Amino acid sequence: MSATLKSLRALSDPTRLRIVALLERDELSVNELQEITRLGQSRISTHLGLLSDCALVQSRRDGKRTFYKLDQNADSAAGEFIQLAVRGAKELPEHSHDQINLKRVLARRKEQAQVYFNQIAGRFDRVYGPGRSWQAFGHLLLRMLPPLVVADLGAGEGLLSELLARRSKKVIAVDNSERIVAFGAAKAKKNGLKNLEFRLGNLQDPPIEPGSVDVAVLSQALHHAEIPADALAAAYRILKPGGQILILDLLKHNFDKAHELYGDRWLGFAESDLHHWLEKAGFKKIEVSIVAREEQPPHFQTILAGAEK
Repeated sequence: MSATLKSLRALSDPTRLRIVALLERDELSVNELQEITRLGQSRISTHLGLLSDCALVQSRRDGKRTFYKLDQNADSAAGEFIQLAVRGAKELPEHSHDQINLKRVLARRKEQAQVYFNQIAGRFDRVYGPGRSWQAFGHLLLRMLPPLVVADLGAGEGLLSELLARRSKKVIAVDNSERIVAFGAAKAKKNGLKNLEFRLGNLQDPPIEPGSVDVAVLSQALHHAEIPADALAAAYRILKPGGQILILDLLKHNFDKAHELYGDRWLGFAESDLHHWLEKAGFKKIEVSIVAREEQPPHFQTILAGAEK
C-alpha cells in the first residue's frame, strides 16, 4: 500500500483525528491522551501505533513514560494530511471538550514542574552550608550574562540595578521620585559603579532613546503604572531589534490593603492580560508563568513574563 493510501486510511477514524489535533499543540503521553479523550489506554496505544506507522506521529522516551508529538520531519504530503486532520477534528462534537481537557492537563503539568522547582528552592533555604546563599547563587547566574545595555524601569533605590551593573555594559535606572533617584545616584557613585545611571521619569515615557537598550526590566514595578499597557508599549520603543523585556510582578489578588501598605495602583495582573498587552505592543515569543508563591497569607504569587522585540 502506498504512503498516501496508508495516511488516508489512518486518518479515516475520528479518534485518530482527535489525537492529531491534540498533538498539534504539545507532546502528550498515553496517560494524558487517555485523560483528555476519556478513552482506554489500549485503544489510545493502537491509534498511536497506526499514526506512527505512516510517519504522522513520532515518540520519545522519558524515564518510564513515552511522549508523542506530530512528526517534525514530515514531508509536504504528510504535512497536508496533518492540516486536513486538524480541520476535520474541529468538526467533531468532542473537539471543544478535548481542548478544554488539554488546557487543564497542560496547566497541571506546568504546576507540577513548578512544585518541583519550589521543592528545590525550599531545600536550598533549609539546608545550611558555608557560603551557600541566594546572594551567591544570584552572582553566579549574573556571571553567565553577556555585557548588555539594560533599562531597569521603576527601579526604586536600585538594588537590582546595582547587581546588574556588576556585569552589564550599562544600566539605566528610571524612577519617578526625585528623592529616590538622587539617593540611587549617590549610592552608585559611592560604590564606584560608573556604568549605572539614574534618570528621573515614569514608566509610560521613560527618558531613554528609542532602540537603544538590549533588555528592559520591570521588577515589581508594573503594578505602580498608571496604564500598564502603555508602559509595555514604551518598553518596546526603547528596545533594540531582538531586544528582550522581562517582567516580575504579582498575579492578580484580592489583598486590598496593598493600595495603602505598598502604594500599589493595581492588585496584580492576570496572566492573560500581560500576554495580551505584550502582544498588542508588538512583542513576539511571549512567555508568562507563575514562578513563586508565598507561604504566608495573603499568599502573593509572582509572575515572570518575557518577550522579544
